[in-house]
Formats: sequence, structure tokens, C-alpha cells
Amino acid sequence: MAFRSRREKLRFILSGRTCVHPGSVYDAISIRIAEDLGFPLGMFGGSVASLAVLGDPDVTLITLTELAEQMRRMSRASALPVLVDADHGYGNALNVRRTVQELETAGAAGLTIEDTLLPAAFGEARTQLISLEEGVGKMKAALDGRGDSSLVIMGRTGAASITSIEDAIRRAKAYEATGVDALFFTGIKSRAELEAVAASTHLPIVLGGAPEELNAIDYLAGHRVRIALQGHAPIAAATRAVYDTLKALREGAPPKTLGGLASPELTSRVMREVEVKARSAAFLGPKT
Repeated sequence: MAFRSRREKLRFILSGRTCVHPGSVYDAISIRIAEDLGFPLGMFGGSVASLAVLGDPDVTLITLTELAEQMRRMSRASALPVLVDADHGYGNALNVRRTVQELETAGAAGLTIEDTLLPAAFGEARTQLISLEEGVGKMKAALDGRGDSSLVIMGRTGAASITSIEDAIRRAKAYEATGVDALFFTGIKSRAELEAVAASTHLPIVLGGAPEELNAIDYLAGHRVRIALQGHAPIAAATRAVYDTLKALREGAPPKTLGGLASPELTSRVMREVEVKARSAAFLGPKT
């Protein structure tokens, strides 16, 4: 299949003995930059998807169609494997099954399905979880929806920061039993909690944000963490740069005085200008 090599690269990371930091990506330019800089994996987070596509906060307003289409654009632009935050699967277990199908055909190397109750329930200020039984049903549906066996399905839980670390472990063990390929945890607050999780489960672990004491990559690798997210600084940096540039122009700064712009060489590399010109010469036969 067209995307199998990307998925096998993600599986290689998960089956290894080291821990990697993915590059946060959200569009064709960011994924090409991450690829050129040597990141082994891209992470397409739900919050950056909402910001990049809608300009909205991460409150589950983006649709599956919009998420998959943005993933499709990135898949065309780069061969970098991408792990997609598929949130709650955009509905119940049947919706989860379709979510997997759509993201698989869009080129995702892997995806996460979480047990958070989304969208937020009426009258509830705190984040809530779905029941363990519903979470298990979603994981089973995700696996059933997979057409390419190399696509990575991760069971994700935020229970550590919502209920308790004991609940997080209970849920992780239940998701592990369904046959998912890895376990994704958010809200792990200490080494003791990570060690408890690692001792109680067997699958590769992915951490979605962690305190400073969990930043030592060799320590993480030694406790079966294979992927550790570092937040989504690139889109924040891009937002700051665009704001500052437009503000300067609005206030009358001459374009030639602006700083911090991509050089023509960098822009050419990101747009793959050399390759496009070669195709033009090969296929269009321009007269010289």
C-alpha cells in the first residue's frame, strides 16, 4: 500500500529501545521543514489542527472531514510518518471505526483514540471520561476499522489527571487487552506514576506532555516510553512571526526592512522548487 512504509517506520520506533521527540506539524510547510530537519516522526495534534484549520480553540469544533483533509494535504507534501490525534473518534464506537478508515486513506501512520467525554457535557466545568466499557468498545471498533494492518492504533487515556493514576492503569490494561499497538498517556505527573504505569502494562508508551522531571530521554526510554511529545511550539512561533510582520507593515515599516523572514534559499527548498523545475523540463518540454 502507498503509505505502508511510513507506518512501518512508526512501528520501528515503537519496537525499538530509544525514545524520540516528534516534530509538531500542521500543514504542508511545517511537515516538510520537520522532514528536512531530520525528525523521525510528525505529531498532528488536535489543538493545532483546530487552530490551523479553523482558528478556534481546542473544544472539538473541527470535524473528521476537516482533520482528514488536512492530513491528506500533509501526506502529499511529505513522506514523514505522522501520528494523528483523533480525539474521541468524533462520536461513538461506530464513528470511531469510520474515523480510522478516513485517516488511514488520508495517509496517517498512526492515530490515537482517547476516552475523554467530548464535546464537553452541558453543565460540567471539569473534563470527564467515558466509561471503561465504552472506551474498550471504541478501541475494538478502531481495530475493526483498520484496513491496513500496518496502521498504528493507540489507546489514549487522560485518567491520570482526571480521576487517578490507578484508574489510568486500569483503563490502559483494558485497552491493551483489545489488541491496540501502544498506550498514550496524558497527565502523568511524576516518575513514580510513570514507573507504576510501566510496571502494570506491556505495550510501548507514548507521553503527551509531562513535568520537567520526566524530560530525561534515557530515563523515559528505560521505562518503555518510545515517543514523548514536546508541545506545539512551531505553530505558536509561526503565529508570533505572522503577527509581528503584519503589525510592522501596518505601522508603515518598508518591506525591505523586515527581519526574521525566510531566505529565498529556504523558501525554494521548502517548496521543492528544484524538483518541480525538473518535472517541468521532463514533462512539459520547455523550449530553450
